[in-house]
Amino acid sequence: MIQNVPKLIVLCGPTGSGKTDLSLRLAKRFGGAIVSADSRQLYKEMTIGTAKPIGRWQWRGFRRVYIVEGIEHYNLDWLSPKKVFSAAEFKMRARKWIGRVLKQKQVPFVVGGTGLYIDALVDNLSFPKVVANQKLRDEFSQKSLEELLTQLNEVDPEAGAMIDRNNPRRVIRALEVSLLSGTPFSAQRIKGEKLYDVLYLGVSVPKEELDRRLDRRIDMMMEGCLVEEVRKLAKKYPFSLPSMSGIGYREFEGFVKGEETLEQAIVKLKTDTRQYAKRQMTWFKRRNDIVWCKVYEEMEERVAEFLKR
Repeated sequence: MIQNVPKLIVLCGPTGSGKTDLSLRLAKRFGGAIVSADSRQLYKEMTIGTAKPIGRWQWRGFRRVYIVEGIEHYNLDWLSPKKVFSAAEFKMRARKWIGRVLKQKQVPFVVGGTGLYIDALVDNLSFPKVVANQKLRDEFSQKSLEELLTQLNEVDPEAGAMIDRNNPRRVIRALEVSLLSGTPFSAQRIKGEKLYDVLYLGVSVPKEELDRRLDRRIDMMMEGCLVEEVRKLAKKYPFSLPSMSGIGYREFEGFVKGEETLEQAIVKLKTDTRQYAKRQMTWFKRRNDIVWCKVYEEMEERVAEFLKR
């Protein structure tokens, strides 16, 4: 137990593991509010492809809050798809949101699958301050993604193992920081003093069951008009944007441009989603402070004990 800092409950796990439903049950049970640690659900207009919890904006006093089943949510459905949002910015904003939740005498829950966002907050990380180098980025842009990944694995194997291997922007940034600073990108995240007394819970789902859930969820997304959502977004935003290069959207670029069939896009989406879930688990398994739980009742018991002490 860490003295003189607020209590914070973190709920993590791979995509499709059931974090949303579990977090809502916990927040209702313990009088909580939720800060989303999902790097995609924060974007407006992107709902089906991100599996964003369905809610609505409501006025609470003098401010608007995104409400899902009566629970206040922060960092959902607020950012333009044109914008970029970093882990450093998440940390800064999350501290403000958590402060607001605590001021309202609620229990703060941070919920999501973006490991770097959660690490930034839980470990109070400081990030490398390497300015973007356009000349270097132009050189990288001439290389294939496979070539970039090979180079990244040479200079920073840890980053190469955990980075989104289908996201050129992130690969290029990791290379840029490593080469310009002379220090691996993965080694430059410096931990600071703890900001919170954290109960870190993880959702444990067998791989076979998770794969079934992911396939079923994607089938439901297709039934829920995902293609129409992608088409609408593609008319306004290029696929080169960070928001549009995320899983759930980038897989449909070839289809939207008439270069691939819908069936090919769906296969890509299912493959990318499974690979993403695997990378998430690789990331979380680095930590030894996560309490992995298989059922809600176990989580509820852990939270009750944590809040009592």
